[in-house]
Amino acid sequence: MTGCLAERWRENLLKAHPGVDGLIGTRRLEDLVPLIRQLKVGSKVSPYLDYPALQYAPGASYTTIQGGSSYLKIADGCHRSCAFCAIPGIKGSLVSRPIEDILRDARFLQEVGVNEINLIAQDVTAYGADRGETDGLYELLCKLMPEIPDVPWLRLLYTYPGMITDNLIDLMANSEQLLPYLDIPLQHADPEVLRSMRRPSDIDWVRRTINKMRERIPDLVVRTTLIVGFPTETETSFEELYKFVEEMQFDQMGVFTYSPEIGTLAENLGDPVSTEEKEVRKQRLMELQSRMALVKKQSLIGKTLDILVEGVDEEQEVIIGRSYRDAPEIDGLVVANGRAAVGDLTPVTIESVGPYDLFGSQS
Repeated sequence: MTGCLAERWRENLLKAHPGVDGLIGTRRLEDLVPLIRQLKVGSKVSPYLDYPALQYAPGASYTTIQGGSSYLKIADGCHRSCAFCAIPGIKGSLVSRPIEDILRDARFLQEVGVNEINLIAQDVTAYGADRGETDGLYELLCKLMPEIPDVPWLRLLYTYPGMITDNLIDLMANSEQLLPYLDIPLQHADPEVLRSMRRPSDIDWVRRTINKMRERIPDLVVRTTLIVGFPTETETSFEELYKFVEEMQFDQMGVFTYSPEIGTLAENLGDPVSTEEKEVRKQRLMELQSRMALVKKQSLIGKTLDILVEGVDEEQEVIIGRSYRDAPEIDGLVVANGRAAVGDLTPVTIESVGPYDLFGSQS
């Protein structure tokens, strides 16, 4: 067994499932192959109950390639204390990877022809904070981008409110390589709810920062994630969230209904908002977002966007992919008439739009 449950409930899992031969959490995945080799020859193995602090295996690659795109992990764990989140209890505190290891992985991805690198962590803007660095992500990007000039798309996933520096904004505004895509999970907009979530509650900072970035970066795409039904969310605070979403006009948005996690700070708050009410609130937000997104996407009709191809139908001469506006797995797609190979970047002229997807023809 491996993964988050294996990390968090290892003793219980071993008691409940005595047939398990080995158990690895999220910290030492590089032990998986040696473990399987031991089992193959019938050796007795330890159930791996004693985990070291999070550490990176020397020489291991922390990349995941899918077609012409790859994730590249720059840090793991989290030093925040969000009331709803179990990640620090599973992953441990923040540990940033050495810069040279990240550069090595990025150079490898360039060598194999990857066209998009997505830098990921629980919070990419915290990179280097565990080493006392104050603007570590900016410093990393300044060293990283010159090393991979042949990778046209570099995307940041999961930035933290209050941690987006002027240096980072300037870099995004002036670089063709660093995509104008801001993923900033806000979780809510009511300051009282945010304080009970133990999240940054300065909503005016959010307004100022996003507006400043939109002025500096005209093609900026802003994505956020929200939680409805948190124990302290009232009808009034939900309406405040609704009005905030209407005001900010996010390009992409995801909404989750709250569910209590064992061992989190919010567990003691109970779960007073009914499942039915949570779903109603989620649906209202998503319907609002769908209407706004459709209107915003109308401005793309007639424009030509580069598309990273992820699927092809050679018989129908149809390609499916993503523009810079869409992160892998979470955002929309572009469907176009044309011919290309998976992993290619190809221009597509947008002819029609939906709330989430774009449609057009290869230029």
